[in-house]
Amino acid sequence: MGQVWKCSGLRWAAGGPALVWAGGRSSALTWGKRVAFGVEEGGVRTCVGARGHVCPVRAVVPGRSTGARCEECARLERAHSVAADTIADDRRPYHVYLAWFGAGMTKVGITAAERGPARLLEQGAVCFSWLGAGPLMAARRTEELMRAALRVPDRIPYAEKRAVRSRLPASPAERAAEIAELHRRAVALGAWPESLERAPFRPVDHMAVFGLDRVPAAVGEVSELVAGGTVSGELVAAAGPDLHLATDRGVVVLDTRLMSGWELGPARRVASSVPVRPLKEAREARGVQDGLF
Repeated sequence: MGQVWKCSGLRWAAGGPALVWAGGRSSALTWGKRVAFGVEEGGVRTCVGARGHVCPVRAVVPGRSTGARCEECARLERAHSVAADTIADDRRPYHVYLAWFGAGMTKVGITAAERGPARLLEQGAVCFSWLGAGPLMAARRTEELMRAALRVPDRIPYAEKRAVRSRLPASPAERAAEIAELHRRAVALGAWPESLERAPFRPVDHMAVFGLDRVPAAVGEVSELVAGGTVSGELVAAAGPDLHLATDRGVVVLDTRLMSGWELGPARRVASSVPVRPLKEAREARGVQDGLF
């Protein structure tokens, strides 16, 4: 194949999404850009390692895995993680937020204040509002309070988010309605940690940022990459780790987490040749939780 690249994932910043490559280079993604690459013939998908270190055994990982890590590296990656609640001495301030992804799908979460809204973009939150800010442990206690008192989950599977994108309400007010009500109920609760400063309700809408305000409904999603396969399409939207690509089959969603661990190069074909499956219905998905271009 000649020169190859390894993808480190999709990153969101103020300027929009970008694919990041091993070595630190990145490719900015803009609407209308052609996204096209091929997987090395005869190649295998290998574990991406943990915490900046390569996998010691270069373990082969399944094509459908979004984690792209072997069991041991996945364990090491989470051994020192805010998400896994294994860090208690982080002195940075944290935001608590409410994020909305579609009807009946609101979650509570925390993110380091210095990251701003990047975490919400990475998760594909269509609309969000801050609840408050304070030390890590106070943010964690507030998150738990929301789960226990208001039954707001802290996780929503990507398959479920993907399934409802074609049926999102048209107006920002409708999209903000659920988190507005939850915010009102949340600030009325007692037992908030004293060190957490409550934030007023100020919804932030990402519908246009993601390009979902004008994109046709997706007809399918890439289920996995395969050796010798090609992905090719025009970028029409992006949300969280997902790229919405206009292809000869219609709009197809590519979860960029499926790219990690493969050696990728220029596309050999104009048309895509990787497995694509129909998008799941929301009711089925519920409970499932400078480079190449």
